Amino acid sequence: MKIALLALLFASPAFLQAQSARAAGACGPEKVNFTVKAVESEHVVQQPEPGKARVYFFQDSGMTSVTFGAYPTTKVGMDGAWVGANHNSTFFSVSADPGVHHLCTVVQSKLLQRRLELAHFTAVAGKIYYYRTRLTIGQALEYLELRPVDSDEARYLIATDPRSVSRPKK
Repeated sequence: MKIALLALLFASPAFLQAQSARAAGACGPEKVNFTVKAVESEHVVQQPEPGKARVYFFQDSGMTSVTFGAYPTTKVGMDGAWVGANHNSTFFSVSADPGVHHLCTVVQSKLLQRRLELAHFTAVAGKIYYYRTRLTIGQALEYLELRPVDSDEARYLIATDPRSVSRPKK
């Protein structure tokens, strides 16, 4: 029993390091934070560049922003680099090469615990992919999710939400 407990104690840091290494493959550098500006967009789905796929990222603030007065920024990473950030109900899109891509979203907040969600998808040239981030905050509950979005829902969000323009803070 004692040997099993010792093995578990020594294995835990290795397990956490393996998780961090996996997350690092999707996320960008931990210390990078973003400023985000919402701008009115043309409210049309942007088609992929020739030989590429396009990936849209939405943030759905829902009632949280009304309840708490503000919604934290969420950073979005792809294949180990930050590709942008959203704040409140905004969206942005990026171009992606065909192949497997690893996604990460992280809450950028000093008030909330660090939350991380991971996903992956296989991009096909000419296709469009949609992902939505939601953060649910309740009594001592924080839950972040990153999920694919149906194309009909995505078109609605593009038609109604402003586009996010984000830049790393200096």
